[in-house]
Amino acid sequence: MEFAKFFTQAEAQRIHEASLEILENIGLLVHNEKARHIFAQHGCTVDTQTGLVKFPPQVVEQCRQSFVPKYTFTARDPQFDRVLPDHRPVVVTASSAPNIIDPKTGKERRATSTDIANIAFLINELPAFDVFSISVLADDAPKDQISISRFYPALKNCTKPVRSNTPTIRDLEMVLELGYTIAGSKEAYLERPFINHHYCPVVSPLTMDVESTEAVIYLTEKGLPVYGTIVPNAGLTSPMSLLGTLTMGNAEFLALACLLQMIRPGAPNIYAVLSTVADMRTGAYASGAIETGILQMAHTMMARFYNIPSGGYIGLTNAQTTDAQSGYETGMNTAAALLAGGDLFNMGGLLGGLMAFDYAKAIMDNEMAMMLKQVKRGVEFSEEGLCLDLIKEIGPGGSYMDALHTLEHMREVAFFPKVAGREMRAQWAVSGQLTARDRAVEEANRILSKENPARFSAELDAKVRAHFPNLVAGDAKWEA
Repeated sequence: MEFAKFFTQAEAQRIHEASLEILENIGLLVHNEKARHIFAQHGCTVDTQTGLVKFPPQVVEQCRQSFVPKYTFTARDPQFDRVLPDHRPVVVTASSAPNIIDPKTGKERRATSTDIANIAFLINELPAFDVFSISVLADDAPKDQISISRFYPALKNCTKPVRSNTPTIRDLEMVLELGYTIAGSKEAYLERPFINHHYCPVVSPLTMDVESTEAVIYLTEKGLPVYGTIVPNAGLTSPMSLLGTLTMGNAEFLALACLLQMIRPGAPNIYAVLSTVADMRTGAYASGAIETGILQMAHTMMARFYNIPSGGYIGLTNAQTTDAQSGYETGMNTAAALLAGGDLFNMGGLLGGLMAFDYAKAIMDNEMAMMLKQVKRGVEFSEEGLCLDLIKEIGPGGSYMDALHTLEHMREVAFFPKVAGREMRAQWAVSGQLTARDRAVEEANRILSKENPARFSAELDAKVRAHFPNLVAGDAKWEA
Protein backbone atom coordinates (compact mmCIF):
# COMPACT_ATOMS: atom_id res chain seq x y z
CA MET A 1 0.00 0.00 0.00
CA GLU A 2 1.43 3.37 -1.03
CA PHE A 3 1.20 6.07 1.62
CA ALA A 4 0.17 9.70 1.33
CA LYS A 5 3.18 12.03 1.57
CA PHE A 6 3.67 15.71 2.30
CA PHE A 7 7.47 15.76 2.05
CA THR A 8 10.27 14.44 -0.07
CA GLN A 9 12.99 12.38 1.60
CA ALA A 10 15.24 15.45 1.45
CA GLU A 11 12.61 17.57 3.19
CA ALA A 12 12.15 14.93 5.92
CA GLN A 13 15.94 15.00 6.37
CA ARG A 14 15.79 18.80 6.78
CA ILE A 15 13.03 18.49 9.42
CA HIS A 16 15.25 16.00 11.25
CA GLU A 17 18.21 18.38 11.04
CA ALA A 18 16.09 21.27 12.30
CA SER A 19 14.99 19.10 15.24
CA LEU A 20 18.65 18.40 16.00
CA GLU A 21 19.32 22.15 15.96
CA ILE A 22 16.56 22.65 18.54
CA LEU A 23 17.97 19.94 20.80
CA GLU A 24 21.55 21.18 20.45
CA ASN A 25 21.05 24.94 20.67
CA ILE A 26 17.85 25.38 22.69
CA GLY A 27 17.66 22.14 24.61
CA LEU A 28 15.08 20.56 26.91
CA LEU A 29 14.19 21.66 30.43
CA VAL A 30 14.38 18.39 32.40
CA HIS A 31 12.86 18.48 35.89
CA ASN A 32 13.62 14.85 36.74
CA GLU A 33 17.04 14.52 38.39
CA LYS A 34 17.50 10.88 37.40
CA ALA A 35 16.83 11.73 33.75
CA ARG A 36 19.36 14.58 33.88
CA HIS A 37 21.94 12.14 35.25
CA ILE A 38 21.24 9.63 32.45
CA PHE A 39 21.53 12.34 29.79
CA ALA A 40 24.83 13.59 31.28
CA GLN A 41 26.26 10.07 31.38
CA HIS A 42 25.61 9.68 27.66
CA GLY A 43 27.20 12.89 26.44
CA CYS A 44 24.54 15.57 26.83
CA THR A 45 25.36 18.97 28.32
CA VAL A 46 23.44 19.46 31.57
CA ASP A 47 23.12 22.76 33.44
CA THR A 48 22.69 21.60 37.03
CA GLN A 49 21.42 25.02 38.11
CA THR A 50 18.61 25.39 35.57
CA GLY A 51 18.02 21.74 34.60
CA LEU A 52 18.50 22.57 30.92
CA VAL A 53 19.79 19.64 28.85
CA LYS A 54 21.35 20.08 25.41
CA PHE A 55 21.86 17.18 23.02
CA PRO A 56 24.87 17.08 20.69
CA PRO A 57 23.72 15.73 17.29
CA GLN A 58 26.09 12.76 17.53
CA VAL A 59 24.39 11.67 20.77
CA VAL A 60 20.98 11.64 19.07
CA GLU A 61 22.36 9.83 16.03
CA GLN A 62 23.97 7.20 18.25
CA CYS A 63 20.63 6.58 19.97
CA ARG A 64 18.92 6.29 16.58
CA GLN A 65 21.08 3.31 15.79
CA SER A 66 19.24 1.21 18.38
CA PHE A 67 15.67 2.17 17.36
CA VAL A 68 13.64 -0.96 16.57
CA PRO A 69 10.83 -1.21 14.00
CA LYS A 70 8.28 -3.17 16.03
CA TYR A 71 6.28 -2.75 19.25
CA THR A 72 4.15 -5.46 20.88
CA PHE A 73 1.02 -5.07 22.99
CA THR A 74 0.77 -8.22 25.09
CA ALA A 75 -2.66 -9.49 26.19
CA ARG A 76 -3.91 -11.65 29.05
CA ASP A 77 -5.05 -14.01 26.27
CA PRO A 78 -2.19 -14.53 23.76
CA GLN A 79 -4.58 -14.66 20.80
CA PHE A 80 -5.11 -10.92 21.29
CA ASP A 81 -1.42 -9.93 21.22
CA ARG A 82 -0.89 -7.14 18.68
CA VAL A 83 2.34 -6.14 16.95
CA LEU A 84 3.01 -2.78 15.30
CA PRO A 85 3.19 -2.35 12.38
CA ASP A 86 2.27 -5.95 11.43
CA HIS A 87 -1.34 -5.69 12.62
CA ARG A 88 -2.01 -2.11 11.58
CA PRO A 89 -4.34 -0.40 12.05
CA VAL A 90 -4.21 -1.32 15.76
CA VAL A 91 -7.28 0.35 17.28
CA VAL A 92 -7.24 1.54 20.89
CA THR A 93 -9.84 3.25 23.04
CA ALA A 94 -9.14 6.86 23.92
CA SER A 95 -8.53 7.09 27.66
CA SER A 96 -8.68 8.67 31.10
CA ALA A 97 -11.82 10.79 30.77
CA PRO A 98 -13.19 11.93 34.14
CA ASN A 99 -16.83 11.61 33.10
CA ILE A 100 -19.29 9.26 31.43
CA ILE A 101 -22.61 9.75 29.64
CA ASP A 102 -24.92 7.76 31.89
CA PRO A 103 -26.61 5.11 29.72
CA LYS A 104 -29.87 5.43 31.69
CA THR A 105 -30.29 9.19 32.06
CA GLY A 106 -28.22 10.44 29.15
CA LYS A 107 -26.65 12.94 31.55
CA GLU A 108 -22.94 13.42 32.08
CA ARG A 109 -21.61 12.31 35.49
CA ARG A 110 -18.40 11.23 37.18
CA ALA A 111 -17.23 7.77 36.11
CA THR A 112 -16.73 4.89 38.57
CA SER A 113 -14.92 1.56 38.74
CA THR A 114 -18.17 -0.19 37.75
CA ASP A 115 -18.22 1.89 34.57
CA ILE A 116 -14.67 0.71 33.85
CA ALA A 117 -15.80 -2.91 34.28
CA ASN A 118 -18.73 -2.39 31.89
CA ILE A 119 -16.57 -0.65 29.29
CA ALA A 120 -13.90 -3.38 29.56
CA PHE A 121 -16.55 -6.03 28.87
CA LEU A 122 -17.86 -4.03 25.91
CA ILE A 123 -14.40 -3.51 24.36
CA ASN A 124 -13.60 -7.20 24.81
CA GLU A 125 -16.65 -8.01 22.66
CA LEU A 126 -16.17 -5.37 19.95
CA PRO A 127 -14.04 -6.92 17.18
CA ALA A 128 -12.40 -3.75 15.83
CA PHE A 129 -10.82 -2.75 19.14
CA ASP A 130 -7.40 -4.29 19.71
CA VAL A 131 -6.32 -2.61 22.96
CA PHE A 132 -8.35 -1.36 25.93
CA SER A 133 -6.77 1.86 27.12
CA ILE A 134 -8.78 2.43 30.29
CA SER A 135 -11.41 4.90 29.11
CA VAL A 136 -12.33 6.68 32.34
CA LEU A 137 -11.18 7.45 35.86
CA ALA A 138 -12.78 5.86 38.95
CA ASP A 139 -14.36 8.49 41.16
CA ASP A 140 -15.21 5.85 43.79
CA ALA A 141 -11.59 4.69 44.22
CA PRO A 142 -10.21 4.71 47.78
CA LYS A 143 -7.52 7.37 48.11
CA ASP A 144 -4.76 4.79 48.46
CA GLN A 145 -6.00 2.70 45.50
CA ILE A 146 -6.56 5.25 42.72
CA SER A 147 -4.79 3.32 39.97
CA ILE A 148 -5.51 -0.25 41.03
CA SER A 149 -9.22 0.67 41.13
CA ARG A 150 -8.91 1.28 37.39
CA PHE A 151 -6.64 -1.59 36.38
CA TYR A 152 -8.42 -4.28 38.41
CA PRO A 153 -11.89 -3.91 36.81
CA ALA A 154 -10.25 -3.47 33.41
CA LEU A 155 -8.17 -6.65 33.63
CA LYS A 156 -10.96 -8.59 35.35
CA ASN A 157 -13.32 -8.04 32.41
CA CYS A 158 -11.09 -7.85 29.32
CA THR A 159 -8.61 -10.37 27.92
CA LYS A 160 -7.27 -7.97 25.27
CA PRO A 161 -4.18 -5.83 26.02
CA VAL A 162 -4.95 -3.27 28.75
CA ARG A 163 -3.15 0.06 28.72
CA SER A 164 -3.06 3.12 30.99
CA ASN A 165 -0.83 5.15 33.30
CA THR A 166 -0.30 5.88 36.98
CA PRO A 167 0.27 9.18 38.84
CA THR A 168 3.05 7.94 41.15
CA ILE A 169 5.67 5.20 41.40
CA ARG A 170 3.82 3.78 44.41
CA ASP A 171 0.71 3.39 42.25
CA LEU A 172 2.80 1.84 39.49
CA GLU A 173 4.32 -0.70 41.87
CA MET A 174 0.85 -1.64 43.11
CA VAL A 175 -0.40 -2.13 39.54
CA LEU A 176 2.59 -4.34 38.74
CA GLU A 177 1.92 -6.34 41.91
CA LEU A 178 -1.61 -6.86 40.59
CA GLY A 179 -0.08 -8.18 37.36
CA TYR A 180 2.18 -10.59 39.25
CA THR A 181 -0.81 -11.88 41.23
CA ILE A 182 -2.94 -12.45 38.12
CA ALA A 183 -0.06 -14.15 36.30
CA GLY A 184 0.69 -16.44 39.24
CA SER A 185 4.17 -15.11 39.92
CA LYS A 186 6.48 -12.20 39.14
CA GLU A 187 8.52 -14.46 36.84
CA ALA A 188 5.45 -15.54 34.88
CA TYR A 189 4.34 -11.93 34.50
CA LEU A 190 7.75 -10.77 33.27
CA GLU A 191 7.60 -13.43 30.55
CA ARG A 192 4.27 -12.00 29.32
CA PRO A 193 3.71 -8.47 30.71
CA PHE A 194 0.04 -7.98 29.79
CA ILE A 195 -0.24 -4.54 31.40
CA ASN A 196 0.85 -1.91 28.90
CA HIS A 197 2.04 1.48 30.10
CA HIS A 198 1.76 4.92 28.53
CA TYR A 199 2.74 8.39 29.75
CA CYS A 200 3.18 11.97 28.53
CA PRO A 201 6.54 12.83 30.12
CA VAL A 202 7.33 15.64 27.69
CA VAL A 203 5.28 18.77 28.33
CA SER A 204 5.41 21.20 25.43
CA PRO A 205 7.25 23.37 24.91
CA LEU A 206 10.47 21.39 25.41
CA THR A 207 10.02 20.36 29.04
CA MET A 208 10.30 16.96 30.73
CA ASP A 209 8.29 16.47 33.94
CA VAL A 210 9.10 14.60 37.16
CA GLU A 211 6.56 11.83 37.88
CA SER A 212 5.81 10.58 34.34
CA THR A 213 9.51 10.65 33.49
CA GLU A 214 10.24 8.68 36.67
CA ALA A 215 7.72 6.02 35.61
CA VAL A 216 9.18 5.78 32.10
CA ILE A 217 12.68 5.30 33.53
CA TYR A 218 11.44 2.72 36.07
CA LEU A 219 9.63 0.61 33.46
CA THR A 220 12.37 0.85 30.84
CA GLU A 221 14.99 -0.27 33.37
CA LYS A 222 12.84 -3.33 34.12
CA GLY A 223 12.33 -4.15 30.44
CA LEU A 224 8.56 -3.60 30.68
CA PRO A 225 6.47 -2.12 27.84
CA VAL A 226 6.14 1.67 27.91
CA TYR A 227 5.95 4.52 25.43
CA GLY A 228 5.06 8.21 25.52
CA THR A 229 2.91 10.64 23.56
CA ILE A 230 4.09 14.08 22.41
CA VAL A 231 1.38 16.78 22.63
CA PRO A 232 2.31 20.21 21.20
CA ASN A 233 -0.60 22.62 20.73
CA ALA A 234 0.02 25.21 17.99
CA GLY A 235 -0.59 28.76 19.14
CA LEU A 236 -0.32 27.89 22.83
CA THR A 237 2.61 25.52 23.41
CA SER A 238 4.14 25.40 19.92
CA PRO A 239 4.42 27.76 16.94
CA MET A 240 1.28 28.67 14.99
CA SER A 241 2.76 26.81 12.06
CA LEU A 242 2.08 23.23 11.08
CA LEU A 243 5.69 22.74 10.04
CA GLY A 244 7.02 24.48 13.16
CA THR A 245 4.81 22.38 15.43
CA LEU A 246 5.87 19.23 13.61
CA THR A 247 9.55 20.13 13.95
CA MET A 248 9.38 21.01 17.65
CA GLY A 249 7.25 17.92 18.38
CA ASN A 250 9.75 15.82 16.46
CA ALA A 251 12.56 17.21 18.63
CA GLU A 252 10.54 16.33 21.74
CA PHE A 253 10.00 12.81 20.45
CA LEU A 254 13.73 12.40 19.78
CA ALA A 255 14.60 13.56 23.30
CA LEU A 256 12.25 11.02 24.87
CA ALA A 257 13.38 8.28 22.47
CA CYS A 258 17.01 9.00 23.39
CA LEU A 259 16.19 8.58 27.08
CA LEU A 260 14.74 5.13 26.42
CA GLN A 261 17.70 4.04 24.31
CA MET A 262 20.23 5.37 26.81
CA ILE A 263 18.61 3.26 29.52
CA ARG A 264 18.15 0.13 27.41
CA PRO A 265 19.39 0.09 23.80
CA GLY A 266 16.81 -1.60 21.62
CA ALA A 267 13.89 -0.70 23.89
CA PRO A 268 10.71 -0.80 21.73
CA ASN A 269 8.99 2.53 21.25
CA ILE A 270 6.16 4.19 19.33
CA TYR A 271 6.33 7.61 17.71
CA ALA A 272 3.02 8.62 19.29
CA VAL A 273 1.56 12.13 19.15
CA LEU A 274 -1.47 14.27 19.78
CA SER A 275 -0.35 17.38 17.95
CA THR A 276 -3.11 19.97 17.66
CA VAL A 277 -3.83 23.55 16.60
CA ALA A 278 -5.60 25.68 19.19
CA ASP A 279 -8.80 27.47 18.22
CA MET A 280 -7.47 30.97 18.81
CA ARG A 281 -10.96 32.48 18.81
CA THR A 282 -11.44 31.04 22.29
CA GLY A 283 -8.26 29.14 23.14
CA ALA A 284 -10.26 25.89 22.93
CA TYR A 285 -8.43 22.58 22.74
CA ALA A 286 -9.41 21.45 19.23
CA SER A 287 -8.44 17.77 19.27
CA GLY A 288 -11.17 16.96 16.74
CA ALA A 289 -10.02 19.57 14.20
CA ILE A 290 -8.81 18.45 10.79
CA GLU A 291 -5.38 19.91 11.57
CA THR A 292 -4.94 17.10 14.13
CA GLY A 293 -5.22 14.64 11.26
CA ILE A 294 -2.86 16.66 9.06
CA LEU A 295 -0.24 16.80 11.83
CA GLN A 296 -0.65 13.08 12.51
CA MET A 297 0.04 12.42 8.83
CA ALA A 298 3.19 14.56 9.00
CA HIS A 299 4.47 12.90 12.19
CA THR A 300 3.77 9.51 10.60
CA MET A 301 6.05 10.45 7.74
CA MET A 302 8.82 11.25 10.24
CA ALA A 303 8.20 7.92 11.99
CA ARG A 304 8.77 6.15 8.68
CA PHE A 305 11.95 8.24 8.28
CA TYR A 306 13.16 6.74 11.59
CA ASN A 307 11.71 3.26 10.81
CA ILE A 308 9.69 3.17 14.01
CA PRO A 309 5.95 2.45 14.57
CA SER A 310 3.68 5.49 14.61
CA GLY A 311 0.28 6.61 15.81
CA GLY A 312 -1.39 8.34 18.71
CA TYR A 313 -4.62 10.00 19.72
CA ILE A 314 -6.27 10.38 16.35
CA GLY A 315 -10.01 10.32 15.69
CA LEU A 316 -11.03 12.37 18.71
CA THR A 317 -13.95 14.79 18.68
CA ASN A 318 -14.92 18.05 20.32
CA ALA A 319 -18.62 17.18 19.95
CA GLN A 320 -20.51 16.92 23.23
CA THR A 321 -22.86 14.24 21.94
CA THR A 322 -22.68 11.36 19.47
CA ASP A 323 -23.86 13.29 16.42
CA ALA A 324 -22.77 14.15 12.90
CA GLN A 325 -19.84 16.25 14.20
CA SER A 326 -18.51 13.37 16.29
CA GLY A 327 -18.74 11.15 13.23
CA TYR A 328 -17.05 13.33 10.67
CA GLU A 329 -14.27 14.46 13.00
CA THR A 330 -13.43 10.86 13.92
CA GLY A 331 -13.90 9.57 10.37
CA MET A 332 -11.92 12.19 8.50
CA ASN A 333 -8.91 12.25 10.82
CA THR A 334 -8.57 8.48 11.15
CA ALA A 335 -8.90 7.99 7.39
CA ALA A 336 -6.18 10.58 6.83
CA ALA A 337 -3.86 8.89 9.35
CA LEU A 338 -4.47 5.46 7.83
CA LEU A 339 -3.65 6.66 4.32
CA ALA A 340 -0.43 8.20 5.64
CA GLY A 341 0.62 4.85 7.12
CA GLY A 342 -0.31 5.29 10.80
CA ASP A 343 -0.16 2.12 12.90
CA LEU A 344 -1.87 3.00 16.21
CA PHE A 345 -5.25 4.75 16.58
CA ASN A 346 -6.44 5.92 20.03
CA MET A 347 -9.90 6.70 18.70
CA GLY A 348 -12.68 5.03 20.63
CA GLY A 349 -15.52 6.21 22.80
CA LEU A 350 -14.77 9.72 24.07
CA LEU A 351 -16.60 13.00 23.55
CA GLY A 352 -15.86 16.62 24.38
CA GLY A 353 -12.14 16.56 23.66
CA LEU A 354 -11.35 13.55 25.91
CA MET A 355 -13.71 14.52 28.73
CA ALA A 356 -16.55 11.95 28.65
CA PHE A 357 -17.11 8.35 27.53
CA ASP A 358 -20.29 7.40 25.66
CA TYR A 359 -21.30 3.78 24.95
CA ALA A 360 -22.97 4.75 21.69
CA LYS A 361 -19.83 6.53 20.53
CA ALA A 362 -17.75 3.41 21.30
CA ILE A 363 -20.12 1.25 19.21
CA MET A 364 -20.02 3.70 16.31
CA ASP A 365 -16.24 4.01 16.55
CA ASN A 366 -15.99 0.22 16.42
CA GLU A 367 -17.89 0.35 13.13
CA MET A 368 -15.63 3.09 11.78
CA ALA A 369 -12.59 1.08 12.85
CA MET A 370 -13.92 -1.98 11.01
CA MET A 371 -14.18 0.22 7.91
CA LEU A 372 -10.61 1.43 8.41
CA LYS A 373 -9.42 -2.17 8.55
CA GLN A 374 -11.37 -2.80 5.35
CA VAL A 375 -9.62 0.14 3.69
CA LYS A 376 -6.27 -1.24 4.85
CA ARG A 377 -7.07 -4.53 3.05
CA GLY A 378 -7.67 -2.57 -0.13
CA VAL A 379 -8.05 -4.47 -3.41
CA GLU A 380 -5.94 -7.63 -3.42
CA PHE A 381 -4.63 -8.51 -6.85
CA SER A 382 -4.81 -12.09 -8.14
CA GLU A 383 -5.67 -13.77 -11.41
CA GLU A 384 -8.56 -15.51 -9.65
CA GLY A 385 -9.82 -12.15 -8.39
CA LEU A 386 -10.20 -10.88 -11.97
CA CYS A 387 -13.17 -13.30 -12.27
CA LEU A 388 -12.80 -13.66 -16.06
CA ASP A 389 -14.37 -17.13 -16.17
CA LEU A 390 -17.32 -15.97 -14.05
CA ILE A 391 -17.85 -12.85 -16.18
CA LYS A 392 -17.83 -15.06 -19.28
CA GLU A 393 -20.29 -17.49 -17.68
CA ILE A 394 -22.81 -14.81 -16.63
CA GLY A 395 -22.39 -12.84 -19.85
CA PRO A 396 -24.00 -9.59 -20.94
CA GLY A 397 -27.38 -8.89 -19.32
CA GLY A 398 -27.03 -11.69 -16.74
CA SER A 399 -27.27 -11.56 -12.95
CA TYR A 400 -24.69 -12.36 -10.32
CA MET A 401 -27.31 -12.42 -7.53
CA ASP A 402 -27.79 -16.19 -7.51
CA ALA A 403 -24.26 -17.17 -8.53
CA LEU A 404 -22.50 -19.54 -6.12
CA HIS A 405 -19.45 -17.26 -6.29
CA THR A 406 -21.49 -14.38 -4.79
CA LEU A 407 -22.69 -16.55 -1.90
CA GLU A 408 -19.17 -17.79 -1.20
CA HIS A 409 -17.50 -14.38 -1.22
CA MET A 410 -20.07 -11.83 -0.08
CA ARG A 411 -18.99 -11.80 3.59
CA GLU A 412 -15.29 -11.48 2.87
CA VAL A 413 -15.71 -8.76 0.23
CA ALA A 414 -18.24 -6.54 2.00
CA PHE A 415 -18.40 -5.22 5.55
CA PHE A 416 -21.95 -5.40 6.91
CA PRO A 417 -22.57 -2.60 9.45
CA LYS A 418 -24.84 -2.93 12.47
CA VAL A 419 -25.19 0.81 13.14
CA ALA A 420 -25.36 2.35 9.68
CA GLY A 421 -28.82 1.88 8.16
CA ARG A 422 -29.26 0.89 4.52
CA GLU A 423 -33.00 0.31 4.29
CA MET A 424 -35.32 2.34 2.06
CA ARG A 425 -37.02 5.31 3.69
CA ALA A 426 -40.46 3.63 3.80
CA GLN A 427 -39.00 0.61 5.60
CA TRP A 428 -37.06 2.91 7.97
CA ALA A 429 -40.25 4.84 8.77
CA VAL A 430 -42.28 1.76 9.77
CA SER A 431 -39.43 0.22 11.78
CA GLY A 432 -39.22 3.09 14.26
CA GLN A 433 -37.17 5.73 12.42
CA LEU A 434 -34.09 4.78 14.41
CA THR A 435 -31.00 6.98 14.15
CA ALA A 436 -27.46 5.62 14.07
CA ARG A 437 -27.14 6.53 17.74
CA ASP A 438 -30.35 4.64 18.56
CA ARG A 439 -28.99 1.52 16.90
CA ALA A 440 -25.64 1.96 18.66
CA VAL A 441 -27.38 2.09 22.05
CA GLU A 442 -29.34 -1.06 21.16
CA GLU A 443 -26.11 -2.85 20.24
CA ALA A 444 -24.44 -1.81 23.50
CA ASN A 445 -27.44 -3.11 25.44
CA ARG A 446 -27.37 -6.39 23.52
CA ILE A 447 -23.68 -6.99 24.22
CA LEU A 448 -23.68 -5.94 27.87
CA SER A 449 -26.79 -7.96 28.71
CA LYS A 450 -24.90 -11.18 27.94
CA GLU A 451 -22.68 -13.22 30.24
CA ASN A 452 -19.14 -11.88 30.22
CA PRO A 453 -16.76 -14.63 28.98
CA ALA A 454 -13.65 -12.60 29.84
CA ARG A 455 -14.32 -12.36 33.57
CA PHE A 456 -11.76 -13.73 36.05
CA SER A 457 -12.47 -17.19 37.42
CA ALA A 458 -13.82 -17.26 40.98
CA GLU A 459 -10.52 -18.75 42.17
CA LEU A 460 -8.37 -16.07 40.56
CA ASP A 461 -10.65 -13.29 41.74
CA ALA A 462 -10.54 -14.60 45.33
CA LYS A 463 -6.75 -14.69 45.13
CA VAL A 464 -6.54 -11.10 43.88
CA ARG A 465 -8.99 -9.79 46.47
CA ALA A 466 -7.14 -11.56 49.28
CA HIS A 467 -3.93 -9.86 48.16
CA PHE A 468 -5.48 -6.38 47.99
CA PRO A 469 -7.86 -5.65 50.91
CA ASN A 470 -10.76 -3.22 50.42
CA LEU A 471 -10.57 -3.44 46.63
CA VAL A 472 -13.48 -2.10 44.57
CA ALA A 473 -15.90 -4.79 43.36
CA GLY A 474 -14.73 -4.55 39.75
CA ASP A 475 -17.77 -6.38 38.35
CA ALA A 476 -19.58 -5.51 35.14
CA LYS A 477 -23.20 -4.73 36.07
CA TRP A 478 -25.65 -3.72 33.37
CA GLU A 479 -29.38 -3.01 33.34
CA ALA A 480 -30.73 -2.59 29.85
